[in-house]
Amino acid sequence: MANLLSYVLFLALRTFAAPPEYIQVWPGGSTLAPGDLGNGTVGPSLVPPPGTSKHAPHSIIIGVRKGGTRALLEMLDIHPEVAAAATEVHFFDWDENYAKDFEWYRDQMPYSYPNQITVEKTPGYFTSPVAPARIHAMNSSIRLLLILRDPTERVISDYTQVYFNRLENHKPVQAIENMLVKNGALNTRYKAIQRSLYDVHMRNWLQHFPLEQIHIVDGDTLIYDPLPELQRVERFLHLPPRIVASNFYFNQTKGFYCIRSDGHERCLHESKGRPHPPVNSTVLRQLRSYLRQHNRNFYRLIGRTFNWQ
Repeated sequence: MANLLSYVLFLALRTFAAPPEYIQVWPGGSTLAPGDLGNGTVGPSLVPPPGTSKHAPHSIIIGVRKGGTRALLEMLDIHPEVAAAATEVHFFDWDENYAKDFEWYRDQMPYSYPNQITVEKTPGYFTSPVAPARIHAMNSSIRLLLILRDPTERVISDYTQVYFNRLENHKPVQAIENMLVKNGALNTRYKAIQRSLYDVHMRNWLQHFPLEQIHIVDGDTLIYDPLPELQRVERFLHLPPRIVASNFYFNQTKGFYCIRSDGHERCLHESKGRPHPPVNSTVLRQLRSYLRQHNRNFYRLIGRTFNWQ
């Protein structure tokens, strides 16, 4: 009996002394503090949950940066038949990652059950000149999700993210007008503007995938009325309808919808939804004017319009 008690005590001490990275995480079993960011996904772990395995993604959220990709993944992860990758993998747009073998990429995916589909999101894929061909080489029939918002607002949001990142890292910052204007003219080579040329990037994707395999989510609508957009995604991914209105609630403090699922409530990280800086009205008109023709070109490519100014 003494030996048995000693062994039980040893197991208990070993469990409680285990460092966090060695503690098993199970699908749907993550513990979230109220308002925590966690999305209930399962990343790489040491021991797979029984009956699970890792797969290449069945669907990829390809972008766009600052278009609402994190919100889309978090909301889609409500669905019990979705297993979402916990981090942005950057396999198809970063050469150093693509040089690693495909097994490395698959190992970045979460464990999933046979009835689940795996979803990865890396916003940089949409604007990458090489990602479409590389993804096509992996799976020519994969279903792609692209979430877009007003391209002018996206530029400002892009600047805002970089601005706060530089502040947090004690690096110098510039006013947005100094980034948007160079030598008295709109700085069309500014990366944030380049990322908002949706027509340019979409042409690259349509060289490798038919439009029917790319579902475009309205990022502006997702912010204010998420359910209809999520229901369209469910249909596109051939998922049974499981996401309902009660999965969302409007957080007055944050100013956007948060998620209610499995008895937990969570909102996106505080870095999401930051207020935009005021922009000189003349510069803003220049930016909108420049993007307007690109927007029209994009509408013609996809056979659909948006309420972008």
